[in-house]
Amino acid sequence: MDMETDQQIYQVDVGNLLAFNPNYQFPSAPSSREELVNECIVEGTKLVQAVADVLFNFPSTETSDGPIVQLPPPTTRLPREKHLPRPMPPTKWETFALKKGIQKRKKDKIVYDEQTDQFKRRHGYDRVNDDNDIPIIEAKASDEPGEDPFAKRIEDRKKKVGKQEKNRLQNLRVAAKAGALPSHIQLAATSLPISGVKAQPKKLGKEALGDVAGLAATSTASGGKFDKKLPGEKPPKKQGKHHKYLPVLPSYRKDQNKCIPVNEEKEQTNKVLSKIFSKHSHEILNVGKAINMYNEKKEKKKSGRSSDKLKPKKDITKKKPATTKA
Repeated sequence: MDMETDQQIYQVDVGNLLAFNPNYQFPSAPSSREELVNECIVEGTKLVQAVADVLFNFPSTETSDGPIVQLPPPTTRLPREKHLPRPMPPTKWETFALKKGIQKRKKDKIVYDEQTDQFKRRHGYDRVNDDNDIPIIEAKASDEPGEDPFAKRIEDRKKKVGKQEKNRLQNLRVAAKAGALPSHIQLAATSLPISGVKAQPKKLGKEALGDVAGLAATSTASGGKFDKKLPGEKPPKKQGKHHKYLPVLPSYRKDQNKCIPVNEEKEQTNKVLSKIFSKHSHEILNVGKAINMYNEKKEKKKSGRSSDKLKPKKDITKKKPATTKA
């Protein structure tokens, strides 16, 4: 079949590297799945060949990796899996800047520092006008006597950072109400699913909060033994592992209006014995390992070596205390 005839039959979208035949029909209904797969492979090979024929007709540029072709813009609009992201509502600062006509201008990253007579970064480590480079702070008339100016400067910086964090969380709450919260923040900030469905998070009760607090208190290497306790903090309810012991007295169960005694401990022992003496007991018990252990113990007894390696050796140099007879 000629190339021109192929292009008339197939619709090729080179921008998306896509080709399809809208008028294709099966000559006969496929009798099996293998026949259907083979027919699809044959038709798909023709579509790929049509895309390759169009690509090789475009002008290309030679590079070290091979010829490169500039693709035209796509003509087929492909559907999105998810809806378009909603625009974030403006923050307080953006609203204020728009009202006052303040335009954002790009600032230089490197700025001249007059104190050190060097060019430094505007932000980050070893930045311009760093507080650590100021050895002397001039006193003001409003300063209180006896107040440390360096400690006050650190405290003011912490308050500023806290205020910025408060404003950031407020902006996220406003964006969450508008349904424009990004998916990566949505899961962490509001416990909502990534799909965008506004399912309200479940409220934790008193018992659930107590369990979470107990897990957090015992999450250290010492199990919370050497951690500082908060005032009024109660010890965790679940400490360590809980062993389930079988009841000593037999219990009773109803069977056809009759009470039959049931001994759980005896039933558990019978289950273990039936597994050991069953036909497939070799799958549970490693006979080869048991024979090796028996032979090893036998050899140790012949050689006179003791199997107790953890017993402490007697100190020969230590003298026994003298005993006096009355």
